[in-house]
Amino acid sequence: MNAKKILSLSMASAMAAALLAGCGSTAAASSTAESTGTAAASSTAESTGTAAAAAGKVYYLNFKPEQDEDWKALAAKYTEQTGVPVEVVTAASGQYETTLMSEMAKSDAPTLFQVNGPVGLANWKDYCYDLTGTPVAGELTSDAYALKDGDATLGIAYVIESYGIITNKTLLEKAGYTVDDIQSFADLKKVAEDITARKDELGFDAFTSAGMDGSSDWRFKTHLANLPIYFEYQEDGISSTDAIKGSYLDNYKNIFDLYINNATCDPKELAGKTGDDSRNEFLAGEAVFFQNGSWEYNNLVGDGKFSDDDVTMIPIYVGAGDEANQGLCTGTENFWCVNKEAPEEDIQATLDFIYWCVSSEEGTKAMADMGFVIPFKAAQESNNVFVKADTELTAAGKTPVSWNFTTMPSEEWKNGVGSALTAYAAGTGDWNGVVTAFVDGWATEAALNAA
Repeated sequence: MNAKKILSLSMASAMAAALLAGCGSTAAASSTAESTGTAAASSTAESTGTAAAAAGKVYYLNFKPEQDEDWKALAAKYTEQTGVPVEVVTAASGQYETTLMSEMAKSDAPTLFQVNGPVGLANWKDYCYDLTGTPVAGELTSDAYALKDGDATLGIAYVIESYGIITNKTLLEKAGYTVDDIQSFADLKKVAEDITARKDELGFDAFTSAGMDGSSDWRFKTHLANLPIYFEYQEDGISSTDAIKGSYLDNYKNIFDLYINNATCDPKELAGKTGDDSRNEFLAGEAVFFQNGSWEYNNLVGDGKFSDDDVTMIPIYVGAGDEANQGLCTGTENFWCVNKEAPEEDIQATLDFIYWCVSSEEGTKAMADMGFVIPFKAAQESNNVFVKADTELTAAGKTPVSWNFTTMPSEEWKNGVGSALTAYAAGTGDWNGVVTAFVDGWATEAALNAA
């Protein structure tokens, strides 16, 4: 590994890089190294249906803490079948870019990592193997899922996800409503404020805590912030900008106010509330609504948890656009990249592994069981009720809200917005501080990136 390159990258992107927004739970960085036995290449080809196994090894730096154990199990299965060692290391929530910088500086660096889209790719493209013509690229259902730099394919989307407002239908019905009663921001506000007014009688609140701890704040400084960006881009007919105007920041304020003023805790407590707090409140039946994504399925549904019939996901309405035809926020920020500076045999082993993940019966089933919708030809149907909600809304003619937060200029920008939101909720700052962080911060970080 070229230490000078890493040092240069670290300095250039130090807190100005557009980082991956956390989509996960807690979890400190964890790893597993599975290295069992060996197998002849010919027998591997017969047992897996892939090309002959490479002689190298795989080191996957996983972005998703909520799928840590799933990836480890899948890696172990692959090693059992092929004899190829696969190590999975999972970065802590919100710490992926920092972990990636640290790991890539080591002599035994990740062979497989990920970026969040074009902005993230700009920081790492010098390390990305060109996947053009590889078997895994050939399995994509559309070129739209290939992350390009010129003619080179430097990343491949491996999961399509949705987020919105996860809803406890049982509690909602106890409050006298169904999801059919919520078709706009005005509807959501009416229901939430009525639940708040009757919370002592009902025994639950409207929303879980909008935690602004690092394990949770990405839900609001990134995912919720996507909504005003999306509607501005739609209005202006653009897909990115160096100077966000903030045309829909009043709508952003309205939905954030609704969250923090109709929740399980006082807004002043949000700085210390975690992602686990919010999830546990929902699991305990303390609130009807929980903003999060389809990746939460296995954390919420199963033995000792909810059933599929208990929960669903509704759009995040902010009082903008054609709400009657709005769907969930659906897209991806998860692009696999293969480290071109890894040894040749490790590159081949990594290409074989990800091809197996998206083409074999075992791999595609495991990914479906993770709750993933994968953009590959052999994809199996997911049993994820939140994925099904997205499918049903789209089939009904609703338009998914695209993921535009991949155009946010940097992680520093997100942190500025998050700090301003936290201060606003605590009463130590006002909404003008959020506007300044959003608009002026965007211009500042975009200019730094362009320099």
